[in-house]
Amino acid sequence: MGTRDQGTDTNVGSAGSVSMDGWTLPALVRHAAVTHGNREFLAFEDGRTVTFAEFDELTDRLATALADIGLQPGDRLLGLLTNSAEFMLLMIATHKRRAIFVPVNTDLRGAFLEHQVRNSEPRIVAVDRGLLSRFDDVAAPAGAADETAAGLAARAALEPDWRIETTLLADDGDAHPSGEATGGVSAGSALAGTTVLPLEQLLGTEPRVDAVLEAEPSDVCTIMYTSGTTGPAKGVLMPQAHCYLFGLTAAQRLEITPDDRFFCCMPLFHANGLFMQIYAALHGGASAYVTKRFSVGQWLDTVIDQGITLTNALGVMPEFIWRTPPTDRDRDHRLRAVIALPVAAEWAAAFEQRFGVRIVQGYGMTEVNMVAYTDPADPVMSGCAGPPLDEYFEVIVADPATDLPLSPDEIGEILVRPKVPFCFNVGYHQMTGKTVEAWRNLWFHTGDAGRIDEAGRLHFVDRLNDRIRRRGENISSYEVETVINGYDGVIESAVVGLRVQGAGGEDEVLAVVAVDGSPPNPVEFLDWCVPRMPRHSVPRYLQFVPELDKTASGKIRKQAIRDAGVTGDLWDRESVGYTVARG
Repeated sequence: MGTRDQGTDTNVGSAGSVSMDGWTLPALVRHAAVTHGNREFLAFEDGRTVTFAEFDELTDRLATALADIGLQPGDRLLGLLTNSAEFMLLMIATHKRRAIFVPVNTDLRGAFLEHQVRNSEPRIVAVDRGLLSRFDDVAAPAGAADETAAGLAARAALEPDWRIETTLLADDGDAHPSGEATGGVSAGSALAGTTVLPLEQLLGTEPRVDAVLEAEPSDVCTIMYTSGTTGPAKGVLMPQAHCYLFGLTAAQRLEITPDDRFFCCMPLFHANGLFMQIYAALHGGASAYVTKRFSVGQWLDTVIDQGITLTNALGVMPEFIWRTPPTDRDRDHRLRAVIALPVAAEWAAAFEQRFGVRIVQGYGMTEVNMVAYTDPADPVMSGCAGPPLDEYFEVIVADPATDLPLSPDEIGEILVRPKVPFCFNVGYHQMTGKTVEAWRNLWFHTGDAGRIDEAGRLHFVDRLNDRIRRRGENISSYEVETVINGYDGVIESAVVGLRVQGAGGEDEVLAVVAVDGSPPNPVEFLDWCVPRMPRHSVPRYLQFVPELDKTASGKIRKQAIRDAGVTGDLWDRESVGYTVARG
């Protein structure tokens, strides 16, 4: 797509000549309000709609209310929120206070949620009423978060230098499973003692000019947590220009216009749903239809009924869609392009032919933005992310041992660095050691294996580390092991991802558990795990052993577990019909 005027200077020339005037999300919101006014911007499955002008006005009102309850520049506002208008409004209102929005995974509970609360140290927490009970198992702040166990222990005896002051309650209109709190804050909750306010009440606040601050491209405005592989989840510090560019490049590659309508059925607490769909639509002046979750059975009906022209499908989603039985309605729609990551050679071209759409691939991660997109002139190729966006980024494939660039088609680690300021992460929140580790030799190390072909196209090959990918989510083996190791009688555990036929190129989770004495009943073991970890992290396969195989230096031989694959001595929860309920 050629460069379009968005009310901000987004002209792109040679490297280093990008003008970043107005590269903030609040500026983009204001421009869209002026340009598109009362046209629909957001629509939700509960029937609620928000125009471009309303979005700007409501976020001004909410920013003023946040100022009144004490949100200052640099403060964090954590949101445990489903896909809703409240999520979108709170994000921009927080940015209009030059504060930091921290969206967290709505599947989090227990130690997983507690880590992200402690690490981000929010002054305000916004939570859907149906998810309020998640905070009952989160300990109240005992001091600033630290990335090491020793640091946490040392701080535990100190008086907290931060505290959650206010809880904002949102009603997302969703039905919640029994057992989830829908009322007030319980006495044992980390939110006990906070001022509790209904979010809807704040939207009636009269906006004040002095409360709505002017954001800068360099402002750290969002912290998104990405699962760690050898430690706790890391909070990515994302400046305004980083978030802005995520949407801009997607809008450019998809050639979005006001005639388009995006279908977002992916969680807004991830960069793909939030930046590559909602804010890409905002860049192009398009509307977006938002649902709370992906449903393969309803996907085509929604695309047809809502007049959808663009959507994204991550992980197993596109394969699940492909495997639905063909119908005479497969081309009875306006859909023209799908950003799909990843795709498989056996069905990608057939998907395009069946539905009459173009598949767009790319490569990126929360930390580095989207650094490559496929060229429309190229046929769809499994693993091909396309040429790097060299006006914004330098991308090489290097020897993981030396960081020296490799020749074309040699496989190594994908390394990235920015060409323009603040379009990249500026570190991991309160994890300086992890920041330095990722930035070795002035390159950001993605931990992903890839190659660059003779034509200059980047190809994703595999992962270099222990990250597990399942149901579109990154899983930290460390965090799952931490939960499992708390089970009575467990000595230690090793959690890995296994590639299994029919998993759409993603992983199934295997936990090999060393136990003292007789192994537990697998069903009872999983019943214990389910309330203590996100749904997508619950192992499919279990193996109980007396001890884990280790190297001479005491490290668990995880690669040997992966290499063995699915063996006859693994217990498979699907073999007994064990399912993990959503909620």
